[in-house]
Amino acid sequence: MSSLIRAAKSLLIFAGAAAVFVVTVQAQSPGVAPGEANHFIETPKGWVHPKTAWGDPDLTGIWPIAHGLNLVRSCPRAGGPGGRGGAPAAAPTAPAAPPCDPDSIPLFKTEAVYTAEVERALGIRKAGDAATQALAQGNFGAALQGGVTDPTFPERQTSMIVEPANGKLPGFTTEGKRRSTLMKSSWATAGETGQVWDTPEDFDSWDRCITRGMPSSMMPYRYNNGIEIFQAPGMVVLSLEMIHEDRIVYTDGRAPLKPVLKSYMGEPRGRWEGNTLVVTTTNYREGPSGTNIGVFGSPAGNRFPVSDQMKTTERFTRLNDNTILYEMKIEDPVVMAQPYTIRYPLRLNNSYEWWEYNCHEGNRTIRDYITSSRKERANAQSESGPSK
Repeated sequence: MSSLIRAAKSLLIFAGAAAVFVVTVQAQSPGVAPGEANHFIETPKGWVHPKTAWGDPDLTGIWPIAHGLNLVRSCPRAGGPGGRGGAPAAAPTAPAAPPCDPDSIPLFKTEAVYTAEVERALGIRKAGDAATQALAQGNFGAALQGGVTDPTFPERQTSMIVEPANGKLPGFTTEGKRRSTLMKSSWATAGETGQVWDTPEDFDSWDRCITRGMPSSMMPYRYNNGIEIFQAPGMVVLSLEMIHEDRIVYTDGRAPLKPVLKSYMGEPRGRWEGNTLVVTTTNYREGPSGTNIGVFGSPAGNRFPVSDQMKTTERFTRLNDNTILYEMKIEDPVVMAQPYTIRYPLRLNNSYEWWEYNCHEGNRTIRDYITSSRKERANAQSESGPSK
């Protein structure tokens, strides 16, 4: 994997040098006004889509995943947008949320509601970041939580899920329910008590720092949300900050691997539809949860199975210099009663601080959980036995 990444980056450097000698004639955009179809993101009139030296649409750069969106559509939480990240005490407070029917929430907020949320978020930024304020107040716990999570900012949409129309995850098939009950994690499901950890297999793949798997690797978490896109002729690389995984997408028309060859991140193949990169991924290996508690609005417990029949179809459409509209359709007839689709913007930020995700399989956290769990059970058995 690392050698392929190095090769892709070397090709990218070569292609960049070749650009000095290449002149590409590019069509100007007639302009697209903001609206629901483009998530209220304007494409300016006369805008020219950047191209690589070899003529592909240019998507290179750092595009941190939109942060703060709920996976599913639900009523606003107390504190409003940004409150989940620990707003500083001096920040303007959000008004009390009106009564809400979660089944009738539209996909997009009204302009008035969205404008008010943006103004409140800007007020929080002006007041200073939460971590610095908490540290000054001696609240070290809040300072740690505020400092290690990515800042939130309002989005116009109300959920990542755009299909089904109600913004909810599909229900499980009978087989999906069965598989879910067999999954394990350090994260408890609703109402679950008395978890026992005795082997590494009692934890999920994120607990063990192996992988987040798909589709959740392409969803916003509370931290380490960086995605960097590299390109070379016939290849696009999606480099992920969390768990330092790289998705190598070939766009040269080569055939996919045989179904027997599987991996947690699947086997992606890409193609260009005009200026849109379309990535179809199959050959998934079963194991990771399809949802993750690290993503706002996800089910508790990390027990959403994926089968080796899962298929994801992603679309990367650049709308202007600073924005890609990202979409992914997830299909898994073994597990889900119907497919679902997520969509949201990625915004260019080449000054984003890319931190090492210093977590790896075999670190001591899993061992400490197991040791502590065994000790707790031994103590409980000793205390319940006959007194000496």
